[in-house]
Amino acid sequence: MPALANKTYFNYGGQGPLPGPSLVAISAAFATIQELGPFSDNVWPYVNRTVSALRQRLAAWFGVDTARVAFTENVTSGCVLPLWGLPWQAGDELLVSDAEHYGVVAALEELARRHQLRITSLAVADLTGEAEATAAAVGQRLEAALTPHTRLVVLSHLLWNTGQTMPIAAVAAQLAGHPRHPWLLVDGAQSLGSLPLAEAAAAADIYACTGHKWCCGPEGLGAVALSERLLEASSPTLIGWRSLEHDGAGAGGYHRDARRFEVATSCTPLFAGLNQSLALLEAEGDAEARLAAIRQRSGQLWQGLRRIPGVRTLLAVPPPAGLVSFTMAAGSGEPLDPAVIVKQLGNRGTWLRTLESPRCVRACTHLVSTADEVERLLAQLVEG
Repeated sequence: MPALANKTYFNYGGQGPLPGPSLVAISAAFATIQELGPFSDNVWPYVNRTVSALRQRLAAWFGVDTARVAFTENVTSGCVLPLWGLPWQAGDELLVSDAEHYGVVAALEELARRHQLRITSLAVADLTGEAEATAAAVGQRLEAALTPHTRLVVLSHLLWNTGQTMPIAAVAAQLAGHPRHPWLLVDGAQSLGSLPLAEAAAAADIYACTGHKWCCGPEGLGAVALSERLLEASSPTLIGWRSLEHDGAGAGGYHRDARRFEVATSCTPLFAGLNQSLALLEAEGDAEARLAAIRQRSGQLWQGLRRIPGVRTLLAVPPPAGLVSFTMAAGSGEPLDPAVIVKQLGNRGTWLRTLESPRCVRACTHLVSTADEVERLLAQLVEG
């Protein structure tokens, strides 16, 4: 990873550095397209093979058929495009967790405004304990929050702020027993490349991901897994030639599978790059083995932080994945500004980020994070 040569990197939840082989794959794809001739008869078989290869690989990661996978630019568009195609009725309720990303929340607020929907809240941000207790609490709170008008539940798989995981498959099963069987939208921005996700992605109605975070792929390419029942109920939203079954098809000639939510021209070399990044991850072991490696480093960081006076980790237990969020206070007890902490660390070549809600510092450990890098970060925090 060329970007790691001159820094200690803990911001995989923001953007993962691109591995050298993935950069080579992108460059090679650009060259191939130019050699074959852009938009020529010769180039389309190559383009189709490149896109299909990634669709098949992601379908395996999602645990779904390729017909349920659509490509998007990012996780937000993967969440939003299918939502606008659903048959909403005035008075429907959207039950949204209090730990969702503001980009998705803003889209839900606009959806509610246009269709006269109501947004209600599901509290999960305060769940900082063991996975079993968290899952039980989510189930109890969900049961209490559901009403006869609930039509959609929005919940991230791995919370981007606290680093807690949510029991997505159990939530899907619980919603199936509701009289209206609300749709389940899952923000998977922090889970693709981080967690085993096949069970959750297969159970959700909308499971949207991006390739540029934990996958260490190029920015500008994401994917969404859609349930069969959502595909039956939804209509295309943004419409272009890729939404159509064949060239020249008019209204009603849309793909019957998830491709109806693809729009128009995408950058084919990005598909080659993300496919290579996923292949590199697969070479490190299966999803469980990769998560174990990630947790080894995040656990080391969490334990080290707990030993530093004035530091409070948001999670009360070792992280279930690679996100470690924390706050710091001076000896007097006065909170330290996360932005100042992050800037000071950046000046030393150590890269983290701040979050606004809750206001804290977030560090991310990945497969390539080393024990020495974690100890270096801990030492820099002690030094101040």
